[in-house]
Amino acid sequence: MAKTKALLSFFVFLLLCCWFSSSGVSRKAKAIATVSKKETVAGKSITQKLKQKSVDAVSFAAINGYNQSVCFLIDMSLPSGENRFFVYDMPNDRIRSSGLVTHGRCNQMWLEGRKYSNVPGCGCTSLGKYKIGYSYNGTFGLAYKLYGLDKSNSNAFKRYVVLHSHECVPENEVKDEICQSDGCPTVSPDFLQELRPIIDKSTKPVLLWIFE
Repeated sequence: MAKTKALLSFFVFLLLCCWFSSSGVSRKAKAIATVSKKETVAGKSITQKLKQKSVDAVSFAAINGYNQSVCFLIDMSLPSGENRFFVYDMPNDRIRSSGLVTHGRCNQMWLEGRKYSNVPGCGCTSLGKYKIGYSYNGTFGLAYKLYGLDKSNSNAFKRYVVLHSHECVPENEVKDEICQSDGCPTVSPDFLQELRPIIDKSTKPVLLWIFE
């Protein structure tokens, strides 16, 4: 009789263990599914935003004699640890590739959030459309001159805001914020080498557009 009770107790214990285990797995699966769903929604939102920007970019390129095959779109509303520099294929309306890019620290040791300015010496990012100009060998190696095309970034050239790379920018996405610049859209060394042939081989200026 005692053995029977012991066996019953053991089987009840096993059933309880299985139930708690499966319940935990179920909760974990639901949590993963929720995160995945959020990431999917966020991805769709970014893609939709880029598609809307590309419509204006295509029109601008056609009217002003810019490269109509590709443009560079930078979405500053995204965290700096996420890819937010997009090489956009305009004819096929899709993202060709993407990478990390800095934003300006506005002369602070570390800028919390975002702040934009077009004032010379401000150290901030300037929103707006840019014409990518000639290449040269600068303080950080290969760099491209940028010409601001809007009122919000008209001082870019005199502010020495250029497209260049720096080793502080990771090659892949990270959880934390990345380094900040003095206003230049700074990318990783490998990503700049990916952008280089696109710019150098283009017979027309390539549009770079920084927005939020």
